[in-house]
Amino acid sequence: MGSNDSRPSSPAELLRLARFDLTLLPDELLLLVLSFLPSRDLVLQCRLVCRRWRSLVDSPCLWRLKCGRRWRTSQLEALHGCPNVSWARVYVKEPFGRNLLRNPCGREQFQHWELRHGGHGWRVENNRSNLEGAEDQRSFVSSFNWCTKWQVIDLLKEGLWKELLDHHQPEISISDWYAGRSDCGCVYKIHVKLLAANKRSVIEEFSRTMEPIPQWNDECYHQVSHVFRNYGPGVRFVHFLHEGKDTQFWAGHYGARITNSAVTVTLPK
Repeated sequence: MGSNDSRPSSPAELLRLARFDLTLLPDELLLLVLSFLPSRDLVLQCRLVCRRWRSLVDSPCLWRLKCGRRWRTSQLEALHGCPNVSWARVYVKEPFGRNLLRNPCGREQFQHWELRHGGHGWRVENNRSNLEGAEDQRSFVSSFNWCTKWQVIDLLKEGLWKELLDHHQPEISISDWYAGRSDCGCVYKIHVKLLAANKRSVIEEFSRTMEPIPQWNDECYHQVSHVFRNYGPGVRFVHFLHEGKDTQFWAGHYGARITNSAVTVTLPK
């Protein structure tokens, strides 16, 4: 082929140049064809082809098809009973089953976290023992006074919607992992609150101060987890906070090592 050959620059152009005239397809079949294209191409390219294509791309039917390929049937059946489902929002935002906390292991240092330093403050270090399944083998390390950090998750911005949260109340699961250094004991706390729209009213909360890890420990990670169920209407934010310190009051960073924090929302069954 010569260097001057023009090539399709997008899936939409590729479809327009196809031998078969797609305008002859009924809407049901054209929807099926379009549903195999990436969402970005659908929005930025295919919507511009013609009014008919724009209408099909904007229809919930197309995005329901795409959701059907991504999630299990049981999960989709649960959504069918929910009011005002935006299938495009569900597909693009992916609010179910993913970790809504950002930077859970310190890969981005302290980005997305609010910090309160104690002693010599927080630091990010490589894990001293491997944590299987973690997205990154790093941890946040506390010091000789309480070091605290937290994130506030806006559930609506993450792709959920009011009717789902208020009437169907999907499970909100939290998980965290903490460990100590072999030569120094430590203490760990967690406090998670489900907040109303004003970010102050607490609808439900979970709090634990775990048993101190003794000096001369095996450095293995311990998990703390909880599932919020039947929490009632009005939840709009999740306030996730944890803190740690060492028990020897040593200068430096010998306190609780925290990593792989998670907040996930599971579709109602």
